[in-house]
Amino acid sequence: MEDELLPSTPGKGKIERSHTINRQFHRCFASTGNMFLWALFLIALIACYLSFESFAGISSRYFRASWGGMRLEKQIRASATPRRPGAISVLVTGAAGFVGTHVSLALRKRGDGVVGLDNFNSYYDPSLKKARKALLASHGVLVVEGDINDARLLARLFDVVPFTHVMHLAAQAGVRYAIEKTSSYPAVVRPARRSPTPTITSTASPSRGSASSPSTGHGDAPTWPTSPSPATSSRKPITVYRGKNHIDLARDFTYIDDVVKGCVASPDTAQKSTGSGGQKRGPAQYHIYNLGNTSPVTVPTLVRILERHLKVKAMRNVVEMPANGDVPFTHANIRTALAELGYSPATNLETGLKRFVKWYLSYYGYNPARGTLASSAATKASKSS
Repeated sequence: MEDELLPSTPGKGKIERSHTINRQFHRCFASTGNMFLWALFLIALIACYLSFESFAGISSRYFRASWGGMRLEKQIRASATPRRPGAISVLVTGAAGFVGTHVSLALRKRGDGVVGLDNFNSYYDPSLKKARKALLASHGVLVVEGDINDARLLARLFDVVPFTHVMHLAAQAGVRYAIEKTSSYPAVVRPARRSPTPTITSTASPSRGSASSPSTGHGDAPTWPTSPSPATSSRKPITVYRGKNHIDLARDFTYIDDVVKGCVASPDTAQKSTGSGGQKRGPAQYHIYNLGNTSPVTVPTLVRILERHLKVKAMRNVVEMPANGDVPFTHANIRTALAELGYSPATNLETGLKRFVKWYLSYYGYNPARGTLASSAATKASKSS
């Protein structure tokens, strides 16, 4: 090719040789085949770019639609704004759940800013969760519908509000169901690793639910029906699990008001963050507090108390607890919670169940003449507390 660039008649002149890049360029396009391949490559590159732009646009529009836009962001900021000096701003996961609703109300009552997050799954009657959402809204607490595994949603929430605390109460109810439907929960931690770093309070219940909420259907306690057609009207048997050798399971059932006291007090013990912007200056504060009633009661005793207050005999289906079930006995040691949180349970199982039955029959519309419950529960949101 270099020979072709020289003059045909020697001595008439000299043509300067092209720069190295120009020579390479000419080599690439020296043949029609090479030019055709380059054309195909450019067309493919443009097509990929346009496809990506289209996908990104659709994804962005979908996220904006599901997110709710500026109107939702304004509502989130308003809900997260503290009402008193020195108050905290808290993101409560599982806010439409039983414990989450009561903790959110308690935080709001004392003047803290609260934003809830819940996926409203259908493990038990979603209408009850919707009623709790309406109750929280009436107290100025917004509950965003979304999943804690949605990292993009969580990041957006933290972009809108610099939460000082996260109350992580979201969990899958039901021991064996939770084992089968295992989810990954670190997504709620990742967006929290920013500056300033919020305090994260996470809870678990060794008693598998409070004494005032047997209707949550935990597998190691009687599975009292959770739909608006309970055992008192349909006469379906309830499953009562026993340990090996016919040993009755015992639980340290704890009333919801006592659980809330401990949950609300725990963030107040948090010290200043030991890291920011991904840099760690010292070991993070890490405390474990046991919250319980300190008075274990067997599951058959729980059933008998409910029978007495419901005035109906339960049909029991007594079976041995599966190997993947829960522990046969729980008894909380609350010494640290008492010393550091001032935690002291005040409601026993008998009192708690009596209050629960009164609410349950009122909420689901008990008809004493027929001895049945109404078919709808969503109309009495104000009683869901």
